Amino acid sequence: MKTLVVAATKAELSFFYQHYSLPEKDFVESKHFDILITGVGMVATAFAIGQRLTSKYDLVVNFGIAGCFDRNIKLGTLVNITEDIFSELGAENGDEFLSIAELGFGENHYQNKTEINIDLPSVRAVTVNCVSGNEKSIQNLVNLFNPVTESMEGAAVFYACKQSNIDCIQIRSISNYVEPRNKDNWKIGLAIKSLNDWAIAFIAEMN
Repeated sequence: MKTLVVAATKAELSFFYQHYSLPEKDFVESKHFDILITGVGMVATAFAIGQRLTSKYDLVVNFGIAGCFDRNIKLGTLVNITEDIFSELGAENGDEFLSIAELGFGENHYQNKTEINIDLPSVRAVTVNCVSGNEKSIQNLVNLFNPVTESMEGAAVFYACKQSNIDCIQIRSISNYVEPRNKDNWKIGLAIKSLNDWAIAFIAEMN
């Protein structure tokens, strides 16, 4: 099985690069897996994956950190994103939000696709262009979609894999809670360490 490992930044997979002695490149090929660094955001992600996603891959795994809406989930916890939503793709109708699906112009809700057992909590996510840091916008997201996490890339990965009919998994490590921006509360180092430990073990098991 050939796997494409996808992340927005090399920093999110820094220990993974070290463990496998990978060159510091945005696209690296190896025997059992390739790794692709897309850049931040759904546009960069969709473009980068579109360039590289071919039938030689049996599985795409998206690794990254994420903000969390649920304060009962500890920072550094790993979650399996099974549903992801383009939360801003649609139209405003006064105070009402109409998704692109409700408008009849496409889909905004995507799911993972795999027969692999992932022994992590399964959660719903939203993918955003602008990371939430305002109480009103945070509450709107909760009311509309009831997500557990948010990222800037996840749904774009699911979209690309659905278009190419390739299995996909998205694993996120919680680096912060979704709240008015306060970097002192973030635990990015902890989240990255947890993420990389799991990623290294998962890829080793797959091979």
